[in-house]
Amino acid sequence: MKIGMLAVLFLLGALAAHAADVAVYAAVSLTDALKAIAPKFEAATGDKLVFNLDGSNVLALQISKGAPADVFFSADEAQMDKLQKAGLVDAATRKDVVFNRLVAIVGANSTLQLTSLADLARPEIKHLALADPRSVPAGVYAKQYLQDAKVWDQVEARVVPTQNVRAAMAGVESGNADAGIVYQTDALISKKVKIAFALPESSKVRIAYPAAALTHAANPDGAKKLVHFLQTDPDARAIFAKYGFIVGPPANGK
Repeated sequence: MKIGMLAVLFLLGALAAHAADVAVYAAVSLTDALKAIAPKFEAATGDKLVFNLDGSNVLALQISKGAPADVFFSADEAQMDKLQKAGLVDAATRKDVVFNRLVAIVGANSTLQLTSLADLARPEIKHLALADPRSVPAGVYAKQYLQDAKVWDQVEARVVPTQNVRAAMAGVESGNADAGIVYQTDALISKKVKIAFALPESSKVRIAYPAAALTHAANPDGAKKLVHFLQTDPDARAIFAKYGFIVGPPANGK
């Protein structure tokens, strides 16, 4: 009995010795899916995920300044590209894990009937919430759509720029904005907004979420295991789908 107990204690000690934190800098739109995936990864590997969740541009800046991240999971390929060009991304580990799309939203009790981007230029839309279109991926994508629809010049003065896509949704939830453009995944988790319409597929906008281990990772093995897990584990893929992410290439192949 004593020998058995010693063996168990030895095994637990060995697991603890090999377990380590994995610092994950991830786009805020991934929050709910990643928090649901974390227990499965931790049970499978013994490593613990520690999240820093914010706009991809904010996270990329932090990483470029030496923040102690092991994995970057971005909502924007451009932000990942910048870090890769700076030599901060282990390019061999980089994978497009999931995809997303944009939707226009209004408050759950709103009587506004919006069916197209042109409708966002109607006078009833006095405030349009977007993640900051100068730098935050969701806002950059939204601006591109509005420009392509030739309504950006009409709505620009009404845009309420926010730090990230969740803050844009909060503006609509609170009634401080009449409408907003957010990721489909964000809209689906809120009971305070409803989707007015989905933005059409565009050859100019590819909303991919790349993940990669970082070259300065304190836990490179854990970082590589996580990226692989997110890309291949059936339970992780099912969770992403549950939260509205597209887990295969978009229909247009872009």
